[in-house]
This record gives sequence, structure tokens and C-alpha cells, in this order.
Amino acid sequence: MRIVLAPDSFKESLTAAEAAEAMAAGVRDVVPGADCVLVPMADGGEGFSATVAAALGASWHTATVTGPLGEPVTAGYAIDRQRRLAVLDVAAAIGLDLVAPGERDIMRADTYGVGELVQAALVHDVDEIVIGLGGSATNDGGAGLLRALGVRLSDAAGQPVAPGPAGLARLAAADASGLDEQLRSVRLRLACDVDNPLLGERGASAVFGPQKGASAGQVSELDGLLAGLVQVLGERAAGLAGRPGAGAAGGLGFAFQYLGAEPEPGVGLVAELTGLAEAVEGADLVLVGEGSIDAQTLSGKTPYGVARIAATAGVPVIAFAGRIGPGAEVLLSHGFAALVPIVPGVMDLPAALTQGGANLRRAVATALRLVLLEI
Repeated sequence: MRIVLAPDSFKESLTAAEAAEAMAAGVRDVVPGADCVLVPMADGGEGFSATVAAALGASWHTATVTGPLGEPVTAGYAIDRQRRLAVLDVAAAIGLDLVAPGERDIMRADTYGVGELVQAALVHDVDEIVIGLGGSATNDGGAGLLRALGVRLSDAAGQPVAPGPAGLARLAAADASGLDEQLRSVRLRLACDVDNPLLGERGASAVFGPQKGASAGQVSELDGLLAGLVQVLGERAAGLAGRPGAGAAGGLGFAFQYLGAEPEPGVGLVAELTGLAEAVEGADLVLVGEGSIDAQTLSGKTPYGVARIAATAGVPVIAFAGRIGPGAEVLLSHGFAALVPIVPGVMDLPAALTQGGANLRRAVATALRLVLLEI
């Protein structure tokens, strides 16, 4: 029996790699000789690079970069030397989880550290950098990223503007002549699962700003500051601001597209890198999962992306989750054979998170016994 295990992370409980291992243990509890193919998945958020590194067997590296509020942060990234590929996620440098709730200041939060992380990857002489967009504490339109990579942003007196959106209030000129030359020969790919533009009612400030601590008044101010950045960067930037994904990660999607990157659905990009379609071909069953599954899973979430690939190969899919939410039954009409909650009974959240691996293993074993009854 050949079973592909392709879960995403169970947030605050299991990484994707840990979830895949727990699933494999559950399978072998019932079918000791099963051929378990572990393909940990991700969609571009926190932990993206670690998940891809585990799946590819890539080497892990760290760099000290500038955090969202200027403090030093140790950020990890992956290097696959054979493929000449680097993988990083922006949350490692400027993640919202790096700033305590009481210390969040969206007007000062800056993306300079992401540019430093890109520079660290370039040292390895790669041809391609894959960037996971998500989980940022910032809303500066990627101005810090551009500064770190050599774009000069200055005020009317010719002085560099201060970090964060607050600094953009004085922005008067941009000079991209100092942009890092290595970027011209490197392909930048964005794992991006939102289609929001940079500006307006669906833009970075309006949709994601409040999640990062922006007040109603600051949302309007931030949108105006990002509009000013676009204007100063010029005509090409104006065309990019309205593109899908430009509003991702507080506008980092816009800045990376300004550098020539193309946004792609995160789960599809990871599936390509890990060879998921080849792994699924000829399998008897595919197991997927993440912390919560509901009707929104159809909006580009990892389990649905895996299910679509499995459907092409004619392989049934069972999904496992800590929470099966409202409307989840719609997934049964979109390639899922079953949805299985992993919590065995009444349990408080801390206990459920702590016991995630054991619960997932038990749920997989139970589901597999039921599958075997039908064979």
C-alpha cells in the first residue's frame, strides 16, 4: 500500500514535517509495511522555507538581519546547491510574531531585513530565489526592501528617508541606479496566496493593516503614503500597484514585482519544487491536513491544492484537522473523500496543541482501519 502524506503545518502545534511524521506513524500502526511518501507542504506563510528545505533536503543557513522595528533578528533560509536555489520567507525577518502586541508600531515597521535576507541568499551564487510572502508586521510597500537592495529613497533635501511608512511622508525622489546587479541574473518567484492590489479598499493598508495594529485613521494615512511611494517610483510602478498580489505582506508583493518577480500560488509552487504530482502518481491514498479546515479551504489553501493534484491522478484524499469548521462539507464535492477531526473528545486548546502529534497519529490510524474495511 502506497500512501502520500502531504500536510501543511498545524499552527502552534506541529510543523508540516512533524505532521507528516505523525501521519506516517499512524499509517504504520495499522499497515507496518506501507510505503509512506512524506511530502510536507506549505503555502507561503510562516515556516515556508523550513518546510521546503525539509522536503528538498536543502541545507539550512542563518543570517542576522534587521527586524521589523530595527532590532537584530536571526533569520533562517534554505539553499539547494544542486538546483542553485534559495528559499526564504519574509516572516523570518519581519514577522508579526517577532513583535509583542503591546510594542507593535505599524508606522515604524520596516522591511529592510528582507532585503538583507535576499542579499544573504545571493552570496550562495544561486540562479533562483523563492520567497514566501505572509505573516509580516509591516506596511511600508516594500520600501525597506528596496533600500536594502540599493534603491535610494530621499527627501526634498536629498537625504535618505527614515524607515517605515512614517519615513515615506518625506519621500520626494527615488534612484534605482544602485540596485544590486546580481538581481538582474536571478529569477525571483513569490509564493503568494492573496490577490489584493497595493492600494484602495482591497489594498494592503485597508485589508491587512488592522491585523497589524493600524487604527482606522492610520489605514487611510498608510494608503496615502503607499500611493506616494508609487508616484515617486514612476510609471512602471503605477502599473504594478494594481496587479494581483501587490498588496501581499504589506506591499512587499509590489516591491518584489518592481524587482521583476512574479507571484504564484504558494501551494502550486511548493508542489512543483517537491515533485508532489510525481509522488501522487500511482498512490493508493493521499492524506492532507492543517490546523483548521472549513469552506475557506477552497480559496487556495494547501489541502485543496493537494487535492486538485490528487484528483488529476485519480487518487482519493482524506483530510485531517484540529478543527472542522463551518461549511467544510463543501470540500466533499471538491475531491475530498473524508474530513477527519483529530481531537478525540472534549479538550481545552492548550492540551489540543500540546497533544497534536499523538492526536493526529491516532486519527490517521483510525481512518486507515476504516479504509481497509472497505477494501
